[in-house]
Amino acid sequence: MRAWKFGDDINTDVITPGRYTVTTDKKRLGEIAFIEYRPEFAKEVQEGDVIVAGYNFGCGSSREHSPVAIKAAGVSAVVAKSFARIFFRNAINIGLPLFVCDDTEKIDDGDTVEIYFKTGEIRDKTNGAVLEVKPLPRFMQKIVDCGGLVEFLRGDGYDNV
Repeated sequence: MRAWKFGDDINTDVITPGRYTVTTDKKRLGEIAFIEYRPEFAKEVQEGDVIVAGYNFGCGSSREHSPVAIKAAGVSAVVAKSFARIFFRNAINIGLPLFVCDDTEKIDDGDTVEIYFKTGEIRDKTNGAVLEVKPLPRFMQKIVDCGGLVEFLRGDGYDNV
């Protein structure tokens, strides 16, 4: 998995500029993720890549388009020092796993990383760093495993938490 490095305070307008939020088409949203901030992102991101960021990722408006765009672009997880609360819940609700990590500066843009979701460990294959992340609480992990809150509620989510 390639790491895509971002800094602090990446807001929802950076992820999905307002003029693009007239659609709910997931494919289209994936194509415009970070279109003005990092125009190459949507063209170059590969299925399974990871976003690594600093503090306050997803701040700004409560638009649900932003986590949908990230997931639709192929990103398998976002690792940051902290997340805006509404972005965090929106991401979990659509099945995009998020992890809080205090040491994201140890990963550089383009590094190859592996995330061990259950144990809460990230291994940077490029520089050898091993980072700890806070695993999601069990009920949130179940929502992510089901593919989001809607699928969790349609299935046996409540019975297996």
